[in-house]
Amino acid sequence: RGNSTATVFAGRRHTWSQVGKRVSRLAGALRELGVSDDDRVAILALNSDRYLEYFYAVAWAGAAVNPVNIRLAVPEIAYALSDSESQVLFIDDAFAPLLPALRPLIDSVRHVIYMGDSSVPEGCIGYEALVAGAAAIDDRNAGGDRIAGLFYTGGTTGKSKGVMLSHDNLVYNALNVVPVMGYDEHAVYLHAGPMFHLADMASTFAVTMVGATHCAVPRFDVDAVLSTIADERVTHTLLVPTMVNLLVSSGKIPAMDMSSMQRLLYGASPMPEAVLLAAMREMPSVKFTQGYGQTEAAPVITTLSPEYHVAGGRKLTSAGRPAYGVDVAILDANDREVERGVVGEVCARGLNVMRGYWKLPEQTRDTLRNGWLHTGDLGYMDEDGFVFIVDRSKDMV
Repeated sequence: RGNSTATVFAGRRHTWSQVGKRVSRLAGALRELGVSDDDRVAILALNSDRYLEYFYAVAWAGAAVNPVNIRLAVPEIAYALSDSESQVLFIDDAFAPLLPALRPLIDSVRHVIYMGDSSVPEGCIGYEALVAGAAAIDDRNAGGDRIAGLFYTGGTTGKSKGVMLSHDNLVYNALNVVPVMGYDEHAVYLHAGPMFHLADMASTFAVTMVGATHCAVPRFDVDAVLSTIADERVTHTLLVPTMVNLLVSSGKIPAMDMSSMQRLLYGASPMPEAVLLAAMREMPSVKFTQGYGQTEAAPVITTLSPEYHVAGGRKLTSAGRPAYGVDVAILDANDREVERGVVGEVCARGLNVMRGYWKLPEQTRDTLRNGWLHTGDLGYMDEDGFVFIVDRSKDMV
């Protein structure tokens, strides 16, 4: 697939052969900047083709990624960078203005790489110049149980925690997503959800795995999403429920060419049934798939496939059944499985489950006790193995 289109963004197009060469040079540049095996390399940026190159270049260099939540305030961003001890920070036009406030708070960051297309800010290194000037290196072949990245949770139950996901975690999850979403080499995936988030990232690695095409819009915008779908013949995307609602309520879908769209994955938060039904009516030819999970599971735990997306169907309000190779059980406070239909904590285990929380051994032991990932979500399982989410067992407002 070397000559096929790998990335499409802002008028730029690269083949997989070109992306491979750019990744190997960017990885070489990171090593020249002093990045060593297992060091953390962070990014604070909107979606782009360069975001994809970042993921693979960091791994190629043998280091670990740290995709920072773009919705955080400066103190929270600084916490994620300092706690992870990130050595390098990639930043774009949207967040470069934060650098004066960030720099005094991030002692570990030695280099800032500017990913934008304007003039390079003072004290930063230009992305394209860095790629062009570096020598390509061989893949460091980081893999297996080594940490691929730190992914900081949103902190809905307390201070944000760095989730340690291994290469095996991410690859196993991607292998699961390929059949769930029906990805093949002809797929054209649109990054409309934020690329820092595991919900979108699940498809990032799956789409690359099959040699398909990545399109991206910087951030979700109804007009940009609809026009990109029409212009680039997008076949697959992920949208969180608020995005689905904005798309459906815009009234713009009938006027746009959506004929290429095959699959829409939704998740990351509960989907109101009324919104889902409206989306199914507005896009009758699109197959809807729900993904339930969390960062700690890389992230997919259960999926609800298209055949259960039927108005009035008994399974429509469920989170689906366990993903391939993922065990799911509803456990009580003593970690005993409850009967079907009884509410308990949704727990999971499998090759997708995290190594633990960064520098938090006690919380790691508690969350992974008795061999199960304790999600903190309350739910029940019906007789057919479908999981229904009821509530969070703990929340911080």
